[in-house]
Amino acid sequence: MTTERTFPNAIETDAVIVGAGPVGLFQVFELGLLEVKAHIIDALAYPGGQPVELYPDKPIYDIPAIPVCTGKELTDALMKQIEPFGATFHLGQEVTEVERQPDGRFHVCTSKGTEFLTKTIFIAAGVGAFQPRKLKVEGLEQFEGSQLFYRVKRPEDFAGKNLVIVGGGDSALDWTLDFTADTAHKAESVILVHRRDGFRAAPASVQKMKALCEQHKMQFLVGQITGYEETGGKLTAVKVTGGDGVTRSVPLDVLMVFFGLSPKLGPIAEWGLQIERKQLVVDTEKFSTSEPGIFAVGDINTYPGKKKLILSGFHECALAAFGAMDYIFPEKKVFLQYTTTSPKLHKVLGVESPNFD
Repeated sequence: MTTERTFPNAIETDAVIVGAGPVGLFQVFELGLLEVKAHIIDALAYPGGQPVELYPDKPIYDIPAIPVCTGKELTDALMKQIEPFGATFHLGQEVTEVERQPDGRFHVCTSKGTEFLTKTIFIAAGVGAFQPRKLKVEGLEQFEGSQLFYRVKRPEDFAGKNLVIVGGGDSALDWTLDFTADTAHKAESVILVHRRDGFRAAPASVQKMKALCEQHKMQFLVGQITGYEETGGKLTAVKVTGGDGVTRSVPLDVLMVFFGLSPKLGPIAEWGLQIERKQLVVDTEKFSTSEPGIFAVGDINTYPGKKKLILSGFHECALAAFGAMDYIFPEKKVFLQYTTTSPKLHKVLGVESPNFD
């Protein structure tokens, strides 16, 4: 006879959200409106996900009713919006185990040993773990964190430095323009390296970059980094091999590489969920995965017509929250209410009901 496992230290909850990016934070809000408190887990040490980790100061223009905001501003606004719902954050840890229990709940364990018994799980992990695509030049990794960077957290750290920036997407062009501009963190010199003359970045950014080159305010080299030079354990130059086969030595203080993110599901890949091209397959009625009680919202999911936009993720959160009610409050009939007119939602939000007389 098998003894049923018990988890005396587990936190019992209705909902666990994996991922504290914009979509994970909005999932807290949608669940909160339905009077469900959530615990939220993220591998990063702070909320905000991809926008805060990769481009905290980059403008975002497609959030409804907000003409422009940065990744940090969006995160701050979402954090303020979910304040009434008292979500508990468990940061700097990854989910390592998810196991269905005989009573239908899930036992969830993290890399720090935090345990949960939860009725539902919402996976809002973006592209999964944040794994920048690395520059594959043997030996170069020894400079990572000192002279080689795959993301910019503190632009002021690079003021007055000779920078070589590698990449052809928005991040590479945005930081190229940023460090060339007359700001407190302006670089001494900026050289952009890309393997071809075509770019994936916004055309306006490419035009600005080319104009700066014509004004001799920066340089652009077509080629690939194939080696480096060091003196006394310090990176002093990179070797750039052009399409003409000629290798040039380019001196630098700092090398920045922006090749984008490599989607890595990490432990989620082991949970037995239906996966297609490293994304979780969901239905579009409830955004549930192949495992009842586990939902997936945001960039981590896939379905016909999927668009990887923050606003799409917000819409998915609303339907996932309603879809979860069958597992959280199976006896309760849940009705759609509007935050403008519902006294019940006003109470949940901690605001006074308006008088329309």
